[in-house]
Amino acid sequence: MSQAEMNWAAIDADPRFQALHKKKLAFLWSLMIISVVYYFLLPIGAAYFQDLFKIKVWGPVNVGIVFALSEFIVAWTIAAVYAVRANKQFDAMAAEIIRDAHKIN
Repeated sequence: MSQAEMNWAAIDADPRFQALHKKKLAFLWSLMIISVVYYFLLPIGAAYFQDLFKIKVWGPVNVGIVFALSEFIVAWTIAAVYAVRANKQFDAMAAEIIRDAHKIN
């Protein structure tokens, strides 16, 4: 069956596709909330917890700089967590839907 002959509305209505979409959306929103909260902790901390952010960690490096650099680590971790979940769960669910796409009416 070619892509032109696919019943996309039926695929969209398939309970497996709906479950995939719901799981993926919930997971992505949770990652988004975590990343936005962590991102805004830096300016909030710099504005309201200046004494904490000024504490020297090593030489001229202070807690504020360490926290700012940790934003990269958090972003990479979130990307890795998504990649692992997508490869293990979402891709398997999508492969099942793709395998049966020609049967979905």
